[in-house]
Amino acid sequence: MKKLLFVFCFSPLLAATQNFYASARLGMSNYQGDLKAKSFSFAQSKPIFSLGARYDFSDHLTARTYFSLTTLTADDKNGTASMKQRNLNFRSKVFDWELGAQYNLFSFNEKWWTPYAFVGIGFFHFNPYTNDTVGVKTYLHPLSTEGEGFIAGVKNYKLMQFSIPFGIGAEYSLNEDMRVGLEIGYRKIFTDFLDDVSTNYVDQSALLAARGPVAVDLAWRGDEKGANGGTYPPAGYTRGNPKQKDAYYYIAITYTVRLVFDQYKEIAGLPSGKKQKRSGCPASRGY
Repeated sequence: MKKLLFVFCFSPLLAATQNFYASARLGMSNYQGDLKAKSFSFAQSKPIFSLGARYDFSDHLTARTYFSLTTLTADDKNGTASMKQRNLNFRSKVFDWELGAQYNLFSFNEKWWTPYAFVGIGFFHFNPYTNDTVGVKTYLHPLSTEGEGFIAGVKNYKLMQFSIPFGIGAEYSLNEDMRVGLEIGYRKIFTDFLDDVSTNYVDQSALLAARGPVAVDLAWRGDEKGANGGTYPPAGYTRGNPKQKDAYYYIAITYTVRLVFDQYKEIAGLPSGKKQKRSGCPASRGY
């Protein structure tokens, strides 16, 4: 009687919640922009960690959301000759949230693995900084190194930005409740100031008057190389490429676990799939 009451009261709820999964990602991320010579490279990469949740709407369609934390960094010293002459570098913590949809090519009712693709919307917070010659950490946004906020027509960039996350991956079902996978993701973003470098050098005197000597020192750092470093470039001289927006990407191992384990079937007195299968119906796999 108690089992029948449990089934009557809780089976509809359990049937819905069994499609919810908790998920985690652990991997390496990297930045794409003016301080990077190659568009795709995992040199100077940093760890990325994500926690999130998924919901299976069907065998092929999954809703997903993640909160991620990573660090992005790059240094002109690792770039081309002209980049080394400029001698800039940056580092930034990035807090990222995404909400999207994942399409699984195969059904876990038919196979133990599936490739997939995903796309969504997201927001991220960044705040680029660098260390000066004596190691003092200095945030670059308040320095307006390209005249943001005090040169006519040059607006300050926002530290909270919109993004479009997308990518591909593959998952393998360990059992009814757990999956592992490998995912490659990319963030298309709509700012060119992820690294605080975008357009042209601002007039040195104007920058000094508006933001002080630290801003001048960190807007161009070729003089740190000594007498061969040259002098501060003239106003309007190219500092970055505004036609190509910055971006970041990652490769990560994923782990996904069902929030309501398959054991609820045993509690309810229902047949448990784990005794006969890892995923899907035995008949669908030719048993």
